[in-house]
Amino acid sequence: MKKVAIIMGSDSDLPIAQKAVEELKKLAIPYAVHVISAHRTPNAAASFAQNAANNGFGVIIAIAGMAAHLGGVLAAYTVLPVIGVPCKGGAADGLDALLATVQMPSGVPVATVALGGGANAAILAAQILAVENPALTAKLQAQKQQMADTIAQKDAALQGNI
Repeated sequence: MKKVAIIMGSDSDLPIAQKAVEELKKLAIPYAVHVISAHRTPNAAASFAQNAANNGFGVIIAIAGMAAHLGGVLAAYTVLPVIGVPCKGGAADGLDALLATVQMPSGVPVATVALGGGANAAILAAQILAVENPALTAKLQAQKQQMADTIAQKDAALQGNI
């Protein structure tokens, strides 16, 4: 199975990356986590993205706050899907990160999840990998069914108490 790269612009993004790691572990998807800054280590960002496919990665998750150019920089150097996770913080409380991640020029897409959405980024990465992996598709379907069952149980409990 292809691996998922989780790239953080700063180690302060680790709590969000950990949410992605937890989801990938549940689905038994191999992953690697790195700190690579679009601004402080641009050559490393370019090199990682250029070599990601040859290194066994199928999807890249880019977690960054503030100006949040990490997803776009990585996407500029690869044809692999890049999922951006903007982070809250700074003067604009994450709005700058959201806009910088989602407002990409034509030809350089970055799929974007919610502010701090590390778990959803991992699930989206899994769904991308599942296109060619029936076993992973089955795991994702089971996960969706478990969510539906949990909601049904909560509704039943509520009905008994109202």
